[in-house]
Amino acid sequence: MQGTHSWIDWLASLSETKRAAIVKKLSPEDVKLILTDWRFTARPEQLPPPGNWRTWLILAGRGWGKTATSCQFIINEIREGRAKNVALCGRSSADCRDIIVEGPSGILASSPDDFRPIYEPSKRRLTWPNGAIATCLSAEKPDQFRGFNSDLAYADELAAWQRWDAWDQLQFGLRIGDNPRVVVATTPRPLARLKRLAELPNTVVTRGRTTDNMHNLAQSFIDAIYERYANSTLGRQELEGELLTELPGALFLRKDIEAHRVDKAPDLTRIVVAIDPATTSNENSDESGIVVVGVSRGHFYVLADLSIKATPEKLCRRAIEAYEEYQADAIVVEANQGGDTWKTIINGINPSVNAKSVHASRSKTARAEPVAARFEQGKAHIVGSPMVALEDQLCNYVPGLTRESPDRLDALVWAITELDGATLPNLKIDVDSGYRGANLWI
Repeated sequence: MQGTHSWIDWLASLSETKRAAIVKKLSPEDVKLILTDWRFTARPEQLPPPGNWRTWLILAGRGWGKTATSCQFIINEIREGRAKNVALCGRSSADCRDIIVEGPSGILASSPDDFRPIYEPSKRRLTWPNGAIATCLSAEKPDQFRGFNSDLAYADELAAWQRWDAWDQLQFGLRIGDNPRVVVATTPRPLARLKRLAELPNTVVTRGRTTDNMHNLAQSFIDAIYERYANSTLGRQELEGELLTELPGALFLRKDIEAHRVDKAPDLTRIVVAIDPATTSNENSDESGIVVVGVSRGHFYVLADLSIKATPEKLCRRAIEAYEEYQADAIVVEANQGGDTWKTIINGINPSVNAKSVHASRSKTARAEPVAARFEQGKAHIVGSPMVALEDQLCNYVPGLTRESPDRLDALVWAITELDGATLPNLKIDVDSGYRGANLWI
């Protein structure tokens, strides 16, 4: 037996018992060839699921083998001629290069010697001997996805993508070939869009734990992470691969948002448009938060999330449009970055707008906690259909852990803070006397 894949295909089609009997009779060279074939080294759950699916969603803990599984699937689909135009999609350009292509479990490391692609980093492209091409696309740059048509795609760590419009553009382009499909591999996070993806009828979900891959992981790694996270909520997500409803430590809880959602708002006494502007204005900038909130009888109603990635002038024009559309009485702008520049831009576009600058004198967490309490008390309501991006950002904000800029959250906090007349006093407790203010004892 020599190095064509036909006899390996035949061997892989046999039952495990028949296969084992035949392997015992093979030469050392042929056994070595088998051991380089993914179908003989993968765990059963790492092999592609049967059936006519569009999305293979792998929700698994850290170290499960998500990257290896996805890259091996891509390589085999290309080798078998079922894919010619492939999209390799990562959270960032660096992730595409360092994890998907050049990583220890990436495309180059996983490719057999007789079927290795040529990698051209400057073109973000890999080309296989049979002419198939894969292009690296960064979720930080959704415009890369526009006009790119593919018959196969790999989306790495989808739950960590900051720009979900990149996922939407990927879906629009996944339209050529006989059976366009995508494999998504991610450590789960409690995101509404991820949950909906998992529930689609043409999605097949594979779940896995870190311990499923123990034989390929250092014991010291296993001991360390389980010592720290075993039996914790975060461990259920990061190690057990569970798609949780709530993120441990999050200030805002999805159950509170869902419990108090309303179809429409009552007559409102005040409405404000709040802006949390990004610190820069380029293709790598964060979005700027624009949120519209009204108040009635001590309850707050979130009317719209209009957050965008835009230049300062375009951002201010969008806020003015919302001001006029919702008949608001003020535009509130966080002015720690840029001072009163934002107010000046707004008044330059429309001098009749009541623009107000606000400054952050307390930490983000300290500002957000009273607003989160309003949701928990049932005094803050999302109006109408779910505002997915805003709600996901609220429910995934964990003080001290969240690295992404919570622009929509900040805008919401500024809006409700502006409308909430009942501010909490700064209480100072004298621990020696147990006395706090006139005639109040603890």
